[in-house]
Amino acid sequence: MKLKKLLVLVLAMVMVLTACSSKKNTEGAKNKENKTGVEESADKKDLKVGIIQFAQHGSLDNCREGVLQGLEKSGFKDGENLTVDYQNAEADMGISSQIASSFVANKYDMIIAIATPAAMSAYNAAESTDIPVVYTAISDPVGAQLANEDGTSVGNITGTSDALPIEAQLKMIREVLPEAKKLGVMYTTSEANSISMVKTYEELAPKYGFELITETVTTTADIPMAADNILSKVDALTNLTDNTVVNSLPTILDKANKKNIPVFGSEIEQVRIGCLASEGIEYVSLGEQTGEMAAKILNGEAKASDMKFELITESSLYLNTEVAKNLGIDFNQSLMDRAVEKFDKIETAKQN
Repeated sequence: MKLKKLLVLVLAMVMVLTACSSKKNTEGAKNKENKTGVEESADKKDLKVGIIQFAQHGSLDNCREGVLQGLEKSGFKDGENLTVDYQNAEADMGISSQIASSFVANKYDMIIAIATPAAMSAYNAAESTDIPVVYTAISDPVGAQLANEDGTSVGNITGTSDALPIEAQLKMIREVLPEAKKLGVMYTTSEANSISMVKTYEELAPKYGFELITETVTTTADIPMAADNILSKVDALTNLTDNTVVNSLPTILDKANKKNIPVFGSEIEQVRIGCLASEGIEYVSLGEQTGEMAAKILNGEAKASDMKFELITESSLYLNTEVAKNLGIDFNQSLMDRAVEKFDKIETAKQN
Protein backbone atom coordinates (compact mmCIF):
# COMPACT_ATOMS: atom_id res chain seq x y z
CA MET A 1 0.00 0.00 0.00
CA LYS A 2 2.88 2.32 0.86
CA LEU A 3 4.51 1.41 -2.47
CA LYS A 4 1.30 2.35 -4.32
CA LYS A 5 1.15 5.74 -2.57
CA LEU A 6 4.80 6.33 -3.38
CA LEU A 7 4.19 5.62 -7.10
CA VAL A 8 1.25 8.03 -7.14
CA LEU A 9 3.38 10.75 -5.52
CA VAL A 10 6.20 10.22 -8.02
CA LEU A 11 3.76 10.39 -10.96
CA ALA A 12 2.27 13.62 -9.62
CA MET A 13 5.70 15.21 -9.29
CA VAL A 14 6.59 14.16 -12.86
CA MET A 15 3.38 15.76 -14.18
CA VAL A 16 4.11 19.01 -12.32
CA LEU A 17 7.68 19.13 -13.62
CA THR A 18 6.51 18.39 -17.19
CA ALA A 19 3.92 21.17 -17.03
CA CYS A 20 6.49 23.65 -15.75
CA SER A 21 8.92 22.62 -18.45
CA SER A 22 6.24 22.97 -21.09
CA LYS A 23 5.25 26.42 -19.81
CA LYS A 24 8.90 27.47 -19.77
CA ASN A 25 9.42 26.24 -23.32
CA THR A 26 6.24 28.00 -24.46
CA GLU A 27 7.30 31.26 -22.83
CA GLY A 28 10.77 30.82 -24.28
CA ALA A 29 9.29 30.34 -27.73
CA LYS A 30 7.13 33.44 -27.29
CA ASN A 31 10.11 35.41 -26.07
CA LYS A 32 12.12 34.19 -29.04
CA GLU A 33 9.25 35.09 -31.36
CA ASN A 34 9.00 38.55 -29.79
CA LYS A 35 12.74 38.95 -29.96
CA THR A 36 12.72 37.94 -33.63
CA GLY A 37 9.93 40.39 -34.28
CA VAL A 38 11.95 43.16 -32.66
CA GLU A 39 15.05 42.15 -34.58
CA GLU A 40 13.12 42.07 -37.84
CA SER A 41 11.70 45.50 -37.04
CA ALA A 42 15.17 46.78 -36.19
CA ASP A 43 16.52 45.31 -39.40
CA LYS A 44 13.78 47.06 -41.31
CA LYS A 45 14.61 50.36 -39.59
CA ASP A 46 18.27 49.84 -40.45
CA LEU A 47 17.60 49.54 -44.20
CA LYS A 48 19.72 52.02 -46.11
CA VAL A 49 19.11 53.05 -49.69
CA GLY A 50 21.43 55.20 -51.76
CA ILE A 51 19.93 57.31 -54.56
CA ILE A 52 22.19 58.51 -57.37
CA GLN A 53 20.62 61.18 -59.57
CA PHE A 54 22.81 61.96 -62.57
CA ALA A 55 21.82 65.61 -62.98
CA GLN A 56 19.56 68.21 -61.45
CA HIS A 57 16.63 69.12 -63.65
CA GLY A 58 12.85 68.99 -63.39
CA SER A 59 12.12 65.58 -64.88
CA LEU A 60 14.72 63.76 -62.76
CA ASP A 61 13.68 65.70 -59.66
CA ASN A 62 10.08 64.61 -60.29
CA CYS A 63 11.27 61.06 -60.76
CA ARG A 64 13.04 61.09 -57.37
CA GLU A 65 9.95 62.54 -55.72
CA GLY A 66 7.88 59.74 -57.25
CA VAL A 67 10.33 57.07 -56.08
CA LEU A 68 10.01 58.26 -52.47
CA GLN A 69 6.21 58.32 -52.84
CA GLY A 70 6.21 54.78 -54.20
CA LEU A 71 8.39 53.55 -51.34
CA GLU A 72 6.21 55.26 -48.75
CA LYS A 73 3.05 53.91 -50.36
CA SER A 74 4.57 50.44 -49.93
CA GLY A 75 5.50 50.96 -46.28
CA PHE A 76 9.02 52.41 -46.45
CA LYS A 77 9.35 56.01 -45.24
CA ASP A 78 12.60 57.93 -45.12
CA GLY A 79 13.44 58.81 -41.51
CA GLU A 80 11.14 56.20 -40.00
CA ASN A 81 12.02 52.71 -41.20
CA LEU A 82 14.35 53.70 -44.01
CA THR A 83 17.45 55.84 -44.37
CA VAL A 84 17.87 57.45 -47.79
CA ASP A 85 21.20 58.89 -48.87
CA TYR A 86 20.56 61.12 -51.90
CA GLN A 87 23.52 62.22 -54.01
CA ASN A 88 23.57 64.23 -57.25
CA ALA A 89 26.34 63.59 -59.79
CA GLU A 90 26.05 67.04 -61.39
CA ALA A 91 26.00 65.48 -64.89
CA ASP A 92 29.53 64.14 -64.37
CA MET A 93 30.26 60.46 -65.04
CA GLY A 94 33.31 60.52 -62.77
CA ILE A 95 31.28 61.83 -59.83
CA SER A 96 28.53 59.30 -60.60
CA SER A 97 31.04 56.43 -60.37
CA GLN A 98 32.46 57.79 -57.11
CA ILE A 99 29.01 57.99 -55.54
CA ALA A 100 28.16 54.44 -56.62
CA SER A 101 31.44 53.11 -55.23
CA SER A 102 30.82 54.83 -51.88
CA PHE A 103 27.33 53.28 -51.64
CA VAL A 104 28.84 49.85 -52.26
CA ALA A 105 31.67 50.44 -49.77
CA ASN A 106 29.08 51.39 -47.12
CA LYS A 107 27.16 48.19 -47.90
CA TYR A 108 23.82 49.86 -48.55
CA ASP A 109 20.84 47.56 -48.94
CA MET A 110 19.93 48.98 -52.35
CA ILE A 111 21.04 51.55 -54.89
CA ILE A 112 18.39 53.47 -56.82
CA ALA A 113 19.79 55.14 -59.94
CA ILE A 114 18.02 57.96 -61.77
CA ALA A 115 19.02 58.30 -65.45
CA THR A 116 21.12 56.04 -67.66
CA PRO A 117 24.66 57.15 -66.68
CA ALA A 118 23.80 56.78 -62.98
CA ALA A 119 22.37 53.31 -63.58
CA MET A 120 25.47 52.19 -65.47
CA SER A 121 27.71 53.50 -62.68
CA ALA A 122 25.62 51.76 -60.02
CA TYR A 123 25.53 48.43 -61.83
CA ASN A 124 29.28 48.44 -62.52
CA ALA A 125 30.03 49.23 -58.87
CA ALA A 126 27.61 46.67 -57.40
CA GLU A 127 27.96 43.88 -59.96
CA SER A 128 30.25 41.71 -57.80
CA THR A 129 28.11 42.22 -54.66
CA ASP A 130 24.61 41.21 -53.60
CA ILE A 131 23.37 44.83 -53.56
CA PRO A 132 20.37 45.20 -55.89
CA VAL A 133 20.18 48.17 -58.25
CA VAL A 134 16.85 49.69 -59.29
CA TYR A 135 16.90 52.27 -62.07
CA THR A 136 14.46 54.77 -63.49
CA ALA A 137 14.38 57.35 -66.31
CA ILE A 138 16.30 55.13 -68.70
CA SER A 139 15.09 55.40 -72.28
CA ASP A 140 16.74 52.23 -73.56
CA PRO A 141 17.77 49.66 -70.92
CA VAL A 142 18.68 47.17 -73.65
CA GLY A 143 20.94 49.65 -75.45
CA ALA A 144 22.55 50.51 -72.10
CA GLN A 145 23.21 46.76 -71.62
CA LEU A 146 21.18 46.67 -68.42
CA ALA A 147 18.49 44.40 -69.82
CA ASN A 148 18.15 41.67 -72.42
CA GLU A 149 16.08 41.99 -75.60
CA ASP A 150 13.13 40.23 -73.92
CA GLY A 151 13.17 42.70 -71.01
CA THR A 152 14.79 40.35 -68.51
CA SER A 153 17.64 41.53 -66.33
CA VAL A 154 21.32 41.06 -67.10
CA GLY A 155 22.05 40.74 -63.37
CA ASN A 156 20.91 41.99 -59.99
CA ILE A 157 19.27 45.04 -61.56
CA THR A 158 15.81 46.14 -62.74
CA GLY A 159 13.71 49.28 -63.01
CA THR A 160 11.61 51.45 -65.29
CA SER A 161 12.11 53.00 -68.71
CA ASP A 162 11.08 56.46 -69.87
CA ALA A 163 11.18 55.56 -73.56
CA LEU A 164 9.88 58.55 -75.48
CA PRO A 165 6.78 58.32 -77.69
CA ILE A 166 8.84 59.67 -80.60
CA GLU A 167 6.28 59.11 -83.33
CA ALA A 168 3.58 60.87 -81.32
CA GLN A 169 6.01 63.76 -80.78
CA LEU A 170 6.76 64.04 -84.51
CA LYS A 171 3.08 63.94 -85.37
CA MET A 172 2.40 66.72 -82.86
CA ILE A 173 5.27 68.89 -84.15
CA ARG A 174 3.98 68.56 -87.69
CA GLU A 175 0.52 69.61 -86.52
CA VAL A 176 1.92 72.68 -84.76
CA LEU A 177 4.36 73.61 -87.56
CA PRO A 178 2.86 72.50 -90.89
CA GLU A 179 5.52 74.36 -92.92
CA ALA A 180 8.66 73.29 -91.02
CA LYS A 181 11.25 71.27 -92.92
CA LYS A 182 14.38 70.92 -90.81
CA LEU A 183 14.13 69.54 -87.29
CA GLY A 184 17.14 69.66 -84.97
CA VAL A 185 18.25 67.38 -82.13
CA MET A 186 21.14 67.93 -79.72
CA TYR A 187 22.53 64.96 -77.83
CA THR A 188 25.46 63.69 -75.79
CA THR A 189 27.68 61.09 -77.43
CA SER A 190 28.31 59.24 -74.15
CA GLU A 191 24.63 58.68 -73.32
CA ALA A 192 23.47 55.36 -74.74
CA ASN A 193 19.82 56.33 -74.33
CA SER A 194 20.30 59.42 -76.52
CA ILE A 195 22.05 57.51 -79.28
CA SER A 196 19.18 55.03 -79.34
CA MET A 197 16.51 57.77 -79.50
CA VAL A 198 18.32 59.62 -82.29
CA LYS A 199 18.32 56.44 -84.37
CA THR A 200 14.56 56.22 -83.94
CA TYR A 201 14.17 59.89 -84.89
CA GLU A 202 16.26 59.27 -88.02
CA GLU A 203 13.98 56.41 -89.01
CA LEU A 204 10.69 58.22 -88.38
CA ALA A 205 11.38 61.88 -89.23
CA PRO A 206 11.07 61.44 -93.03
CA LYS A 207 7.63 59.89 -92.53
CA TYR A 208 6.45 63.28 -91.24
CA GLY A 209 8.31 65.32 -93.83
CA PHE A 210 11.27 66.37 -91.65
CA GLU A 211 14.97 66.41 -92.43
CA LEU A 212 16.71 65.60 -89.15
CA ILE A 213 19.73 67.75 -88.27
CA THR A 214 21.83 66.56 -85.32
CA GLU A 215 24.46 68.21 -83.15
CA THR A 216 26.55 66.32 -80.61
CA VAL A 217 28.15 67.43 -77.34
CA THR A 218 30.37 65.68 -74.81
CA THR A 219 30.08 68.01 -71.81
CA THR A 220 27.99 70.92 -70.58
CA ALA A 221 30.73 73.30 -71.71
CA ASP A 222 29.98 72.35 -75.34
CA ILE A 223 26.34 73.46 -75.16
CA PRO A 224 26.54 77.18 -76.04
CA MET A 225 28.57 76.69 -79.24
CA ALA A 226 26.60 73.60 -80.27
CA ALA A 227 23.32 75.45 -79.75
CA ASP A 228 24.48 78.37 -81.90
CA ASN A 229 25.55 75.99 -84.62
CA ILE A 230 22.37 73.93 -84.84
CA LEU A 231 20.01 76.90 -84.47
CA SER A 232 21.52 78.37 -87.64
CA LYS A 233 20.37 75.31 -89.60
CA VAL A 234 16.88 74.35 -88.37
CA ASP A 235 13.25 75.47 -88.25
CA ALA A 236 12.71 73.91 -84.81
CA LEU A 237 14.45 71.86 -82.13
CA THR A 238 13.05 68.78 -80.42
CA ASN A 239 14.50 67.73 -77.11
CA LEU A 240 15.38 64.28 -75.86
CA THR A 241 15.70 63.17 -72.26
CA ASP A 242 19.46 63.66 -72.71
CA ASN A 243 20.67 64.67 -69.26
CA THR A 244 23.54 66.94 -70.28
CA VAL A 245 21.35 68.82 -72.76
CA VAL A 246 18.34 69.08 -70.44
CA ASN A 247 20.61 70.32 -67.66
CA SER A 248 21.49 73.26 -69.96
CA LEU A 249 18.01 73.81 -71.37
CA PRO A 250 17.69 77.43 -70.09
CA THR A 251 20.77 78.35 -72.15
CA ILE A 252 19.38 76.66 -75.25
CA LEU A 253 15.97 78.28 -74.82
CA ASP A 254 17.51 81.73 -74.44
CA LYS A 255 19.41 81.34 -77.70
CA ALA A 256 16.42 79.82 -79.54
CA ASN A 257 14.07 82.60 -78.40
CA LYS A 258 16.43 85.26 -79.77
CA LYS A 259 16.17 83.55 -83.17
CA ASN A 260 12.41 82.97 -82.84
CA ILE A 261 12.94 79.21 -83.19
CA PRO A 262 10.51 76.93 -81.28
CA VAL A 263 11.90 74.22 -79.00
CA PHE A 264 9.79 71.16 -78.24
CA GLY A 265 10.33 69.39 -74.92
CA SER A 266 10.21 65.73 -73.98
CA GLU A 267 8.20 66.06 -70.75
CA ILE A 268 6.11 68.43 -68.66
CA GLU A 269 8.88 70.30 -66.80
CA GLN A 270 10.57 71.36 -70.03
CA VAL A 271 7.30 72.88 -71.23
CA ARG A 272 6.81 74.59 -67.89
CA ILE A 273 10.14 76.43 -68.20
CA GLY A 274 9.82 77.51 -71.83
CA CYS A 275 9.53 74.73 -74.41
CA LEU A 276 6.57 75.18 -76.75
CA ALA A 277 4.98 71.75 -76.34
CA SER A 278 5.68 68.11 -75.52
CA GLU A 279 4.14 64.74 -76.18
CA GLY A 280 5.77 62.93 -73.28
CA ILE A 281 5.41 60.95 -70.09
CA GLU A 282 4.75 62.07 -66.51
CA TYR A 283 7.83 61.51 -64.36
CA VAL A 284 6.31 61.50 -60.87
CA SER A 285 4.19 58.52 -61.94
CA LEU A 286 7.24 56.81 -63.44
CA GLY A 287 9.15 57.32 -60.19
CA GLU A 288 6.26 56.02 -58.10
CA GLN A 289 6.14 52.87 -60.21
CA THR A 290 9.88 52.46 -59.61
CA GLY A 291 9.51 52.96 -55.85
CA GLU A 292 6.90 50.22 -55.69
CA MET A 293 9.26 47.85 -57.54
CA ALA A 294 12.05 48.74 -55.11
CA ALA A 295 9.78 48.06 -52.12
CA LYS A 296 9.07 44.53 -53.34
CA ILE A 297 12.79 43.83 -53.34
CA LEU A 298 13.34 45.39 -49.90
CA ASN A 299 10.43 43.34 -48.56
CA GLY A 300 11.92 40.14 -49.93
CA GLU A 301 8.93 39.58 -52.20
CA ALA A 302 11.05 39.56 -55.34
CA LYS A 303 14.63 39.67 -56.60
CA ALA A 304 15.85 42.34 -58.98
CA SER A 305 17.41 39.67 -61.15
CA ASP A 306 13.98 38.07 -61.69
CA MET A 307 12.08 41.27 -62.54
CA LYS A 308 11.68 42.58 -66.10
CA PHE A 309 11.97 46.32 -66.55
CA GLU A 310 8.67 48.19 -66.81
CA LEU A 311 7.46 51.20 -68.82
CA ILE A 312 4.72 53.78 -68.99
CA THR A 313 3.19 53.41 -72.42
CA GLU A 314 0.74 56.33 -72.51
CA SER A 315 1.91 59.80 -73.50
CA SER A 316 0.45 63.15 -72.48
CA LEU A 317 0.34 66.44 -74.38
CA TYR A 318 1.58 69.59 -72.64
CA LEU A 319 1.37 73.10 -74.16
CA ASN A 320 2.76 76.50 -73.21
CA THR A 321 0.45 79.20 -74.55
CA GLU A 322 2.77 82.03 -73.43
CA VAL A 323 5.62 80.60 -75.50
CA ALA A 324 3.24 80.16 -78.44
CA LYS A 325 2.19 83.82 -78.18
CA ASN A 326 5.82 84.98 -78.06
CA LEU A 327 6.60 82.94 -81.18
CA GLY A 328 3.45 84.01 -83.02
CA ILE A 329 2.08 80.45 -83.11
CA ASP A 330 -1.57 79.51 -82.65
CA PHE A 331 -2.46 76.06 -81.28
CA ASN A 332 -5.49 74.64 -83.09
CA GLN A 333 -8.55 73.64 -81.09
CA SER A 334 -7.78 69.95 -81.42
CA LEU A 335 -4.43 70.40 -79.64
CA MET A 336 -5.96 72.65 -77.00
CA ASP A 337 -8.69 70.11 -76.27
CA ARG A 338 -6.27 67.20 -76.10
CA ALA A 339 -3.70 68.87 -73.83
CA VAL A 340 -3.44 67.37 -70.35
CA GLU A 341 -2.03 70.64 -69.05
CA LYS A 342 -1.60 74.13 -70.52
CA PHE A 343 0.80 76.70 -69.08
CA ASP A 344 0.07 80.40 -69.56
CA LYS A 345 3.42 81.59 -68.23
CA ILE A 346 7.09 80.66 -68.36
CA GLU A 347 8.47 79.54 -65.02
CA THR A 348 12.05 79.61 -63.81
CA ALA A 349 13.77 76.23 -63.70
CA LYS A 350 13.58 74.72 -60.21
CA GLN A 351 16.74 74.79 -58.12
CA ASN A 352 17.20 72.46 -55.18
